[in-house]
Amino acid sequence: MRVLGVDPGLTRCGVGVVEGVAGRPLTMLGVGVVRTPADAELGHRLVAVEQGIEQWLDEFRPEYVAVERVFSQHNVRTVMGTAQASAVALLCATRRGLPVALHTPSEVKAAVTGSGRADKAQVGAMVTRLLRLSAPPKPADAADALALAICHIWRAPAQQRLRQAVAQRAATAGPNTSDTSKGRSA
Repeated sequence: MRVLGVDPGLTRCGVGVVEGVAGRPLTMLGVGVVRTPADAELGHRLVAVEQGIEQWLDEFRPEYVAVERVFSQHNVRTVMGTAQASAVALLCATRRGLPVALHTPSEVKAAVTGSGRADKAQVGAMVTRLLRLSAPPKPADAADALALAICHIWRAPAQQRLRQAVAQRAATAGPNTSDTSKGRSA
C-alpha cells in the first residue's frame, strides 16, 4: 500500500509518502513541505497548495491519501487556513478517484507513539525509528505527514474489515428490522 500523508496548512503543508503493509517494515518514498508566502492572497496560496499536492500525486502515484482531520483550535484564523488546505488535499485526491481517509491528531499520535498525547518531538522520533531514517524529518509538518501515512497503513486493514462486517450483517439482516417505531401511534 502506498499512502500520501498530508498535514494541511497554508504556510507549510506537510507531505510524505510511505509504502508498506501492516506488520512489515515500512519505506519512506518522499517527504517535504508545500510552502506558500504568508503575505500572498488566499486564492493564490490555495492554488499553490493544489499545485504542490498535484506534483506529489503525479510523482509518487499513491493508492490512498491520508489527511489530518481538522480539529478545533483556539486561533480561528489558523483553523480556517488548515481547513482550507485540507479541502484542497481532499479535492486533489477525489478528482483522481483516490480514496481519502481523515485521521485525528490524537489517532495518529496513538498509532505511531502509543500515546494520543505525544508531543511533536516524540512523533518525530518514532517516525525516524519506524522508517529507519538517520534524523527526524524537518520541519515537524513533514514528520506529521509521514505519521499520517503510517497511521493509515496500520489502521486501514482493520477499518476495512469492520466496514465489511457491518455491510455483511446489514445484508443478511434484510430490511431495517431494528426500527421499533413502526406501528406505534403518536
